Amino acid sequence: MADKHGYEWGTGRRKCAVARVRLKKGEGRITVNGRDYAEYFPNPRLRKLVEGPLKQVKLASEYDVIASIRGGGSTGQAGALMMGLGRALLKTSEELKPILSAEGFLSRDSRMVERKKPGRPGARRSFQFSKR
Repeated sequence: MADKHGYEWGTGRRKCAVARVRLKKGEGRITVNGRDYAEYFPNPRLRKLVEGPLKQVKLASEYDVIASIRGGGSTGQAGALMMGLGRALLKTSEELKPILSAEGFLSRDSRMVERKKPGRPGARRSFQFSKR
């Protein structure tokens, strides 16, 4: 159910990024942190990831998306925005759940960066071996 301003809210997370997404009836504009999403995500692969939920349910030109994203890098932020958008769309209509969940727009990608171990230069990398 929409709030008093007519927004549907959705929160998405990926790696260290958190996206708070607002969805409202409109012309299909996507704004991320006050900028157009094409400017915010110059990589076409990331733009396609962000558009995914709207294109899948064929509502790309019916809703305006306003997102606030914090933390992480560009890939994590795009994944968080995709999940937040899927959750916000689900609040508009419960009939979209099979479509959105089949494409994985509602589930969190739990993969995180592996921690660095003591005695090693990285998570798994070892120092160069010297026999003598």
